[in-house]
Amino acid sequence: MIFSLIYQGIVIILLLSFSFGPAFFSLINTGIKYGYKPGSLLAFGIVSSDFILCLLVILLVHFGAVNLLQSEKAQTFSAIIGGIILIVFGAFYFKKHISHSEEAIDVGYQAPHPFLMVVKGFLLNFFNPTVWFLWLANVTAISKTLDFSMVKMILFFSIVLTGVLFVELAKVSLAEKIKKYLTDKLMTAVNYITGTILIIFGIVLIYNHFFAK
Repeated sequence: MIFSLIYQGIVIILLLSFSFGPAFFSLINTGIKYGYKPGSLLAFGIVSSDFILCLLVILLVHFGAVNLLQSEKAQTFSAIIGGIILIVFGAFYFKKHISHSEEAIDVGYQAPHPFLMVVKGFLLNFFNPTVWFLWLANVTAISKTLDFSMVKMILFFSIVLTGVLFVELAKVSLAEKIKKYLTDKLMTAVNYITGTILIIFGIVLIYNHFFAK
């Protein structure tokens, strides 16, 4: 069972860390643009939302209320809220002024308030319906291995999410190192690409769960 849990834990870490969703692209952009500390705060917000989602799904599985997550109303609500959040965050990447001076590139851009970075990471991840169903799959698989023990599952996923946080911080660190090789025009392009990706994710979320029905 130990080896099975280790294998499943590694798979979950890879799934959460390298699922190329809005949180992933925003994290890389933040690391490049603002540096390690703001990026690490965003990563903390993302992983915090994963922990809250994990606890909620564990409780729903434990009390046999998983159908609440799978209900059409719940999916539509989370998709619309999540889509709006992604579109708003994406739009900000187009509004932010990019200075064309060498000093701006060397010193870096002024990062938003630390609390706002944590909240941004939390919201980007929490209102992504795909993340909810990913956690539902993770908890369902692990609950069978751990005999549906809530305590064991919380302990297991706490260890897994600690691993996820380290991977996220490593991505931010790598992104920060890439920064010095980027020109001002490339930084502007990175901003526009990130904003476009977030807006597309938001539109697709809303369309698939509302207009396509």
